[in-house]
Amino acid sequence: MHNQDTIVAIATAWGEAGIAIVRLSGLRSVELSKSMLRFKAGLGFPPPRLMRLASLIGDNGGVFDQVLAVCFKSPQSYTGEDLVEIHTHGGTLAAQLCVESLIRKGARLAEPGEFTKRAFLNGRIDLSQAESVLGIIRSRSEEALRAAGRTLCGELSVFASDIREELLTLQSELEVGLDFPEESFSYPDKRDEEWLGSISTLRMSLSDLRDRCSAGLLLREGIRVALTGRPNVGKSSLLNALLKQARAIVTAIPGTTRDVIEETVTWKGVPLRLVDTAGLRLLPGTSADLRVRDEIEAIGIKRTLDELRRADICLWVLDISKPLDDEDKAYLKDLLDKEHIVVLNKADLKMTAVSEEDIRASLPEEEMPVILPISARTGEGLELLKDAILSKAMGSGTLDSGLNVTARQLSEIDESLSCLTLAEAAMAEKKGQDIVAGLLGSARECLERLLGLSCDDALLDSIFNHFCVGK
Repeated sequence: MHNQDTIVAIATAWGEAGIAIVRLSGLRSVELSKSMLRFKAGLGFPPPRLMRLASLIGDNGGVFDQVLAVCFKSPQSYTGEDLVEIHTHGGTLAAQLCVESLIRKGARLAEPGEFTKRAFLNGRIDLSQAESVLGIIRSRSEEALRAAGRTLCGELSVFASDIREELLTLQSELEVGLDFPEESFSYPDKRDEEWLGSISTLRMSLSDLRDRCSAGLLLREGIRVALTGRPNVGKSSLLNALLKQARAIVTAIPGTTRDVIEETVTWKGVPLRLVDTAGLRLLPGTSADLRVRDEIEAIGIKRTLDELRRADICLWVLDISKPLDDEDKAYLKDLLDKEHIVVLNKADLKMTAVSEEDIRASLPEEEMPVILPISARTGEGLELLKDAILSKAMGSGTLDSGLNVTARQLSEIDESLSCLTLAEAAMAEKKGQDIVAGLLGSARECLERLLGLSCDDALLDSIFNHFCVGK
């Protein structure tokens, strides 16, 4: 075990409830909890994994609650240490008095995520599993919860570990030939084509894992969708229609929305983080000159531009009742470097002035976006729009096999995949086994950071500080 002190915290949420759980972990867990518990005559502290009724004794010797106590002995506990749980009646006072008394007796208040951190340090779980615990706590849909459960059960760990082991083997074999040329006969049948095939297979396996993790990250964090366009085209009406509630103020006056409004709706298990923005006013044919009426609108437009940069997908909303002008065409071209969908609002109107063909005629053929007619007033096309958002964001990933990961974990997988791609190209171009071996080593190191085989205290602090106290 990595820690000698005993930590304590309330493991359940604050507020009135059926029970509140006080959790202790460390060498003195049983000793300290015994000092506060009084069992019925003839019964002592319960054996491991057996829950027993007891009276909770205060510092003055008086009883202030009836509780249930259970212990888990090292190493068969969540943290890998001796662990005790005291189940008090719900509410804040009894549990808080219990914690305060235990601290006076020698325990220390746990830091955020310290119980899970100890589980990692004591080898009960790896780092990817530890991070999935927070994914379970913060899941906002059944799909996200199932994805976090798959990660906690070790699916990410198994796949990443297998790829790491194969990378280590390939790197070792390459370096044997470099360090001991006289022993190169150890791999007489190994040809460049075989090396290339092995690296290519690993790259494809890691790419498949990356797709699963990318889908899981969307389940965890949601898709950030910016609703943008000129003033008074129906952005706020579209937000309200997607949310099925009047969240944004809608008037016929252009520029009603001055600030950014963000709300979340879940569609097919994926949170869509919808951001309604202030209408942009640009001079025809330019994207730099802003024509603003006042300082407030200028601030709103600046925030809109910031949201466009942050968004995963942009919905460019056009009013189908008004013809395209040079300003609209300039907007459409500005969006080509961003994932976007062109939304033709007010499709319920009988008289239309712009069509899909008009949009397509305004853009290069190779840059054709998804174009969807919808009606924020009647709801026409809204389900197709949400499906299009998911399709564009998910790529080749599928929700059914998604693995709930953090942005840090996905970044490590992306970096590893990039190194493998470069290694494959280097081997194909015969740039030298030393270069290939170095790239394979870099790819392996990324996976080791992912699994927590190689990490420092700063990284661990950064990860576990996001947890609540008591978990």
